[in-house]
Amino acid sequence: MKLNSFNEWDRLRTVIVGSVENFSPGLEFNARVSDAQRIKASNLVKEAYPAAYLDEVQEDLSELCNIMENFGVRVLRPEWPADKSDFSTPDWTAEGFDIYNVRDLHIIFGNTLVVSAPSSRFRLFEQQALQKLFYEHFFDEGFKWISAPIPRLNGQYLHEIQRERSDLEKQEDISHSHLSGGVVEVFHRLDELEVIFDAANIMRFGDEALFLVSSTGNMMAAKWLQSALPEIKFHITDAYRSSHLDSTILPLKEGFVLLNSARVDENNCPQFLRNWDKLFFNEPAPVCEKEVEFHSNIRMPLYKQLQKLGCSSVIGHISSPWAGLNVMSLDSETVLVHDRQMSLIKALERRKFNVIPVRMRHCYTMLGGLHCSTLDVVRND
Repeated sequence: MKLNSFNEWDRLRTVIVGSVENFSPGLEFNARVSDAQRIKASNLVKEAYPAAYLDEVQEDLSELCNIMENFGVRVLRPEWPADKSDFSTPDWTAEGFDIYNVRDLHIIFGNTLVVSAPSSRFRLFEQQALQKLFYEHFFDEGFKWISAPIPRLNGQYLHEIQRERSDLEKQEDISHSHLSGGVVEVFHRLDELEVIFDAANIMRFGDEALFLVSSTGNMMAAKWLQSALPEIKFHITDAYRSSHLDSTILPLKEGFVLLNSARVDENNCPQFLRNWDKLFFNEPAPVCEKEVEFHSNIRMPLYKQLQKLGCSSVIGHISSPWAGLNVMSLDSETVLVHDRQMSLIKALERRKFNVIPVRMRHCYTMLGGLHCSTLDVVRND
């Protein structure tokens, strides 16, 4: 099989779909944490992913696989290649992985595979979970396989954003709190001392790409990408303060782009999209009540206990309401959409898209929707 994917909308032929089989939650520790503290923290964080919860996540992913296979797509699944998932550097230790969100650390440009320099310490070696797939299914056909410099991620490389918010950002924050049961986001920026980026900070448009500068991608990464891939013209945006790009700007076919109008308007829309047909959308379904309650009543108390033990975990986060815009195109006419997002489904159908609703019960607390949990490796017309 030949690696081949240039954009987000050509006919999908082969895809990698995430998994929570043998799931190991991500934890990060400073170098001074004792073995006893690590063991206690590992046991605590597992309470944030109870068996019944993971069963439902896996059920929804399996149904997603069935939908894609019925559409004629070949589906591949990753797996963690070892019994253990802990590792250390001279500066810190970490454990766990997140191969549910398979898009975060890999991206395809034609027949070039790029492995990112992840912004989370516990994900530094996560690429190993996908290596077997690329060796078994694509290596013999030949493709270019490049990796960004491995970041050190030393010290406090994330810093809270202190600047004055724009009018658009102020309104987004109000809407976010209203749609997520009062949850408030705190936004951060990365140091510019080394290349750091998640692949999900990038959106592909053929021979052009858009890179988001945020808490999961810095300007040094954009410079490295442009030098490593001179055939691709990279454009820069900072339209979203938090993390990844695919709930903010997502092209659905040549000349047509879905834009989250809570973050993007005509003033900050990337200039290279000025002649594209745009669907500005800002009517996401609220974060479902069960997810908010689970996050507030179960995960946040556990997160605070972990902080007291000197470690951090992603369980302190929940995806924004606009994770519902995190859609996945099967071709330029067919789009997979979270089944709770009825307003978006109707808006896309009015634009003549065929919409397939997909159940994603825990996409907010798993921190990833349909686009996040899939990696398109072969697309063509």
